[in-house]
Amino acid sequence: MLSKDSRLRKKSDFDKVFKKGKWVKENLLLLKFLPNNLENSRFGFVVSKKFSNKASIRNKTKRRLRDLSRASLPNLKGKYDMVILVKSGIEKEEYKNLKIIFNHLLEKAGLLK
Repeated sequence: MLSKDSRLRKKSDFDKVFKKGKWVKENLLLLKFLPNNLENSRFGFVVSKKFSNKASIRNKTKRRLRDLSRASLPNLKGKYDMVILVKSGIEKEEYKNLKIIFNHLLEKAGLLK
C-alpha cells in the first residue's frame, strides 16, 4: 500500500498533471508525469468504468499498480507527480508481466536511476 504522502488525492493535482505534464505510453499503460517541489514522488491512478463495469476488477488493478509503484519509489531519479491511466486488457496480464511493463514505462520516461 502506498503511504498517504505518496498518493495524488486532490482533483487539482490530477488536473495540473494532465494539463502541464509529459506523457509516455507503453503497451496497456499511459503515464503522465510532472516534476513537483515536494519531498517525495506521488502516484495517482485512473481506471474508468470503460475498463470494466465490475468494481472488483477495477480495484484489483489499482491494488496491483499501487504495489508496483510503492516498490519503484526508491528507484526514482527525482520527485514527480505521476498519473497512470489503464487500457483494457491489462486485467488479463499476470503480475510478473505487469511488473515488466510498468518498469519499462518508467525507464522510457527516464524516471528510473
